[in-house]
Amino acid sequence: MPAARGKGHVLTSVTIIGGGIFGLCCAWEMTRRGASVRLIEAARIGAGSSGGHVGALAPHAPENWNPKKAFQLDSLLMAPTFWAGVGEAAGLPTGFARTGRLQPLADAAAADRLAGRIAAATDRWPANCAMHLTKAPAGNLVPDSPSGLWLFDRLTARLAPRAAGAALAQAIRNRGGEIVEGQAPGDPAGPVLWATGTPGLADLSRDLGRPIGKGVKGQSALLRYAVPDAPQVFAETLHIVPHADGTVAVGSTSENDYDHLDPDDRIDALVAKARAICPQLRDAPVIDRWAGARPRARSRAPILGPWPGRPGHFVANGGFKIGFGMAPKIAQVMADLILDGHDAIPDGFRLA
Repeated sequence: MPAARGKGHVLTSVTIIGGGIFGLCCAWEMTRRGASVRLIEAARIGAGSSGGHVGALAPHAPENWNPKKAFQLDSLLMAPTFWAGVGEAAGLPTGFARTGRLQPLADAAAADRLAGRIAAATDRWPANCAMHLTKAPAGNLVPDSPSGLWLFDRLTARLAPRAAGAALAQAIRNRGGEIVEGQAPGDPAGPVLWATGTPGLADLSRDLGRPIGKGVKGQSALLRYAVPDAPQVFAETLHIVPHADGTVAVGSTSENDYDHLDPDDRIDALVAKARAICPQLRDAPVIDRWAGARPRARSRAPILGPWPGRPGHFVANGGFKIGFGMAPKIAQVMADLILDGHDAIPDGFRLA
């Protein structure tokens, strides 16, 4: 049941299961609002799909507008304030920066086809986040473009996943929240928020007797190459993301069929592809490799709201490729629901 309030203070405690980006952001938002929060993570913070490298906060295409795209835009616009608050409370960096994104175009026809997208971005996005074509891209990491044209937008941002997770955990602790790692959740009393990623999708599928989603294996690599202020690159379905610590992340694969979650030789293909797209990375050494299962809902939208048939239990899951970008807004609406009983979840995100 929703928490009661008195004189602006929450009068209940909340248990959050899962130390990935959804669980941590929801825990931070509820702690920030004054709730007593206990977060339980079965392994360690960021042990699942939130422990990778990429951290691309990239917007959906602005044409064919829908509630999911509107929700994501709200979240991306919240991000600077949200992550600044986390960093200040933690005293740690999150790696957030709105550095923009470059996309090379194959030919002039591709540029012609983008007219509608650019017009939609002008209509939907803030003016300072404009999307436009350029023949002279800025930055020290520029992908080759057969057409001599690039699409650039200023809305896209980046976040360092592992640094952000560590900062969130520290911010929660510094504000009086409790984080327990390496422990099974047991049978917690409500209100309980389950943010358990791929295992959580399997639990929901079993409990509800229908397929809710599954894990999709993703792999990424981290290269040592210092271009911290350069825009990220998106080309040939690959994200190439410069980070503030002098690294560049490359990823990710999307593997529906797999028999293990260890990194394998597909990472070599990712790195080779990134070097072909951005020749500046030709000699950049690979310093880390990652693989994990990312939770994809059948609806391809996040799953938010009450767990059907379990009063006092709630779900935040299904981030897949957009979880880091969606997380600030998801934290807001889940805190509104659990603490205040105010339901602002889009219909397309609901389990029911």
